[in-house]
Formats: sequence, C-alpha cells, structure tokens
Amino acid sequence: MGRSRAHPREGGSAEPRTLGPVTDRLGRLLLVTLEAARVQADLPVLGALRSWLNSWRGIGDVVHGMARQGFDLQLTRYDARGWRATFYTSGMEHSITSATASAWERTPSHATQRAAWEALSKSEEGRRR
Repeated sequence: MGRSRAHPREGGSAEPRTLGPVTDRLGRLLLVTLEAARVQADLPVLGALRSWLNSWRGIGDVVHGMARQGFDLQLTRYDARGWRATFYTSGMEHSITSATASAWERTPSHATQRAAWEALSKSEEGRRR
C-alpha cells in the first residue's frame, strides 16, 4: 500500500497523494548513504560520512530527505537515557499505531539514522514484491 503526502511548499497539491516505494534518485541515494554508514570498516570515506551524519546538520539533511519521501519525524530526548526517533507518514495523525519506523539510541543522530533506514528499507521491500 502506498504512502500519502502533500508538499504545497514545493509546488505540490495540498491534497494528500499516494506514493509508492522509494523509486526516485534522491530517495535511493539517501537509503544507500544510510546503508554505507552502517558498514563496519575503518575507511577514511566512511569516517567522513559518519562525521557528517552524526552532526545536527547531518540530522537535518536526513530529515529533509525523509520529508521528500513523505515522512515526518518526531525526535524525543529521554534525559540521559537516550533518544527515540519515530517516522510517520506525512499528513497523517501521529500516534504510535501510525508509526512507520522507530528507533531508540544513545544519540539523536543514531536514532534518526536507524529509524530512517528502517522506514526506507520497508519501502524497498514493498517495491520488490
């Protein structure tokens, strides 16, 4: 089943529209970027990628990329215990039952990356079926 989103700021209709899986170039690039950050290797290029993704700028770039794919983010800090990042379909009421992907990590960047990766991976699985 497709997702719904509206982007009136980007020239889209204010009416929600149904989207399929991640098929556009930028969405696939975001998924590959998040996949690369998960690789367990000590390569300089991966260090640079992780350094960017683990910054607030990197979090903002991931959130912007996910918004282009039709997702909203809720990022919550729980004292010193960690962070929860939850992605929801844009334009939908945000409740735990409508969550597309959620992750709990010690840092906001890792929580955001993992939840984004899970949401995009689910979309990719739907595309392959």
